Amino acid sequence: MAAEETQVGDLPEACLAHVIALTSSRDACRCAAVSPAFRAAADSDLVWQRFIPELDQHQATTVLKAGSGGAKATMKAAYLGLCDGGVLIGGGVGCRMWLEKASGGAKCYVLSARRLNLPWDDGEFSWRWRTHPLSRFSEVAELVDCTCMDIFGVLPAAALTPATTYAAFLVYGTAEGHRGLSYPDQETAVAVGARVLERHRVCLRPDDDETRKFRGAGLRADCSVAVAGGEEPRRPRRRDDGWWEMEMGRLLTTGEQEEEVVASFEVLGWYTKRGRLVEAVEFRPVR
Repeated sequence: MAAEETQVGDLPEACLAHVIALTSSRDACRCAAVSPAFRAAADSDLVWQRFIPELDQHQATTVLKAGSGGAKATMKAAYLGLCDGGVLIGGGVGCRMWLEKASGGAKCYVLSARRLNLPWDDGEFSWRWRTHPLSRFSEVAELVDCTCMDIFGVLPAAALTPATTYAAFLVYGTAEGHRGLSYPDQETAVAVGARVLERHRVCLRPDDDETRKFRGAGLRADCSVAVAGGEEPRRPRRRDDGWWEMEMGRLLTTGEQEEEVVASFEVLGWYTKRGRLVEAVEFRPVR
């Protein structure tokens, strides 16, 4: 009598789960559609615990249980919760971490304006803190009046997912009565430690009509012209949440534990500026 052939679905659930855990979250979802046996393995805590960053597992499940009315939380639900909303970290003040589904669970971070280094942030005529209906945080920073501006966001390199290309983004808006925000003498940079990896000319609020008013003062032309080195100023992108964002630069993480990633924005011209709303700086993986 011929021996029955063993199918992949006949393997113990724990064995299937171990194999699926070596893939990615996207592959695990695909495996769940193969058969009931694969679904049970692909949805198991053993698999999804593998996809959650180790240091954040306890925090993720705690947050999930707090909002589930005492129901048992699964690691898959915890992972999806980290993708959809993320969690507050660093003492819960102005820093949120979430996982990006498209990259297979790479960590993303957003630093609120309160976590950024702003010029003269305690000065009477520089910045003020205010609420904003579109913000994810309790406060945003509004530029009241200044002649120069430097904004820095700092994050430990070890916090980012290793071997991943990240971009830093300045998330911002404008207030009524804004002035002096249209000129191309604005610059962003991304550095790791003392090494500047990228530096770019940018224009956060392209407005050719406003720049024409200041040409007689010797300021640069509008944002459509090329700048030194052949690079045209980068322009912003309107986000689905109503804010604008400007890519500040990119870096490839290498797993160095002791260094910090610094994303900066600087205005080079000494003229009056007001009305900039700063919501956050984000670090997100890019393809």
